[in-house]
Amino acid sequence: MPVTTSSEYSKPPIRKIKKICCIGAGYVGGPTSAVMATKNPDVQVTVVDYNEDRIASWQTDDLPIYEPGLLNIVKLARDGTFNNRSPNLFFSTDVDTAIAEADLILLSVNTPTKSLGRGAGHASELCYLESAVRTIGSVATSDKIIVEKSTVPCKAAETLSDILAATSRPGVRFELLSNPEFLAEGTAIRDLLAPDRIIIGSLDTPRGMQAAQALADVYTAWVDPARIITINLYSSELAKLAANALLAQRISSVNALSAMCEALGADIDEVAHAVGLDRRIGPAMLKASVGFGGSCFRKDILSLAYIAESLHLFQVAEYWRSVVGINEYQKDRFTRRIVKCLYDSLRSKRLAVLGFAYKKDTADTRETSAITVVNNIIAEGASVRVYDPLVKKERVWDEVRAGSKQPELVEERLSVCGSAYEACADADAVIILTEWDEFSNKSVEDGRRHGTNEEKGQRCLDWGRVAGLMRKPMFVFDGRNVLDPQPLEAMGFRVESIGKGTAPKS
Repeated sequence: MPVTTSSEYSKPPIRKIKKICCIGAGYVGGPTSAVMATKNPDVQVTVVDYNEDRIASWQTDDLPIYEPGLLNIVKLARDGTFNNRSPNLFFSTDVDTAIAEADLILLSVNTPTKSLGRGAGHASELCYLESAVRTIGSVATSDKIIVEKSTVPCKAAETLSDILAATSRPGVRFELLSNPEFLAEGTAIRDLLAPDRIIIGSLDTPRGMQAAQALADVYTAWVDPARIITINLYSSELAKLAANALLAQRISSVNALSAMCEALGADIDEVAHAVGLDRRIGPAMLKASVGFGGSCFRKDILSLAYIAESLHLFQVAEYWRSVVGINEYQKDRFTRRIVKCLYDSLRSKRLAVLGFAYKKDTADTRETSAITVVNNIIAEGASVRVYDPLVKKERVWDEVRAGSKQPELVEERLSVCGSAYEACADADAVIILTEWDEFSNKSVEDGRRHGTNEEKGQRCLDWGRVAGLMRKPMFVFDGRNVLDPQPLEAMGFRVESIGKGTAPKS
């Protein structure tokens, strides 16, 4: 069990939080700190990172990450425009000073999958987390509350507590909390401002519960206390992995059904809608696609499977790994469908790939399905032109190269374009891999219902113009089901959608 450095008795209540230090200026640390600062004008929040370029970007209007609404939230607290109050959100590379001054420290560092040693490819790599905690132990001269925001394996708190006990100054006490984030990229600010729940895990000790209450008080500045749930420390650590595993499981389940739909002539959208009307199931995360991506799902499922295996729960581990297996199968199946439709050969063909981010409203490319699909079709001999409205050209190149077994082919056959029309010029086929609203041809009414297209003031792709640019016959492979096939088929396109096969003839 995590330990404290002195008796649990005769301890004064933990003081009200006045200064917060967030270690890690990434997708979790930056937005979380910005919202905390905006909603708590009397609390100083400092985000620290050793990456000077990243910290410099947070101090400009060109933030290092993109999230709808993030810039406005950052500017409110960072630039002193928060209800005419002084700025209370800061970004710094002076890690030691921020730690020393803080009452509460958020650990928001990267915990990727291990690439070396035992558990490589499955277990979580905690070296960055360990390094941050060692720094806290060596720098802190007063009591601290340390909060796990990073996704960690269950009982990571024991490891962190051991490090603190070995590195801290005499008399300095630490309380460890687990406060997992449940943010979805593209809606992170909305998720932070109106969370489904806030989970705070602590030890069942007087100081542990006092620390949990101190963190809860930060959240109650804008979150209904009824949504703040305090639970066991280890339950909280496991809850994050469990949530991502169950969400990914739903995606893999609907993608497995999409394969059956294509073979049977059924429509996966209709099947998912019918199933989602069951109150026991619900409609969320039942959208078929070319596969899930992002920084969390694959990593967290493999971590969960590795934990199960280490506990000799081999059937449990095999079950969770099958969720990842279906995701890889879906990407491979989509590629094989492209090859088959294009007359079993992609040699000397030009394919336009629209969308490279793993989902819309983000520039994040971690584990995006596009990496696999682009490399697969390059390996089949195709020339590939990629366009994404947010992902930078250099990022596309880096990701495709890193995912390729034949990087020399990437250099020869990949190009990144500045517009969808440039990508589609003289193309034999268009492949949609990200559900950006601008690629959809759905009606204005549909857009108004779902918050897409014209309602957002976005310029939608002119598919008639695309038809004039492409070679004939024209194929569109819709990996996100953002298209209404009928209008495109009337223009001469042959549309292949995920989970939508040809209906059997009577």
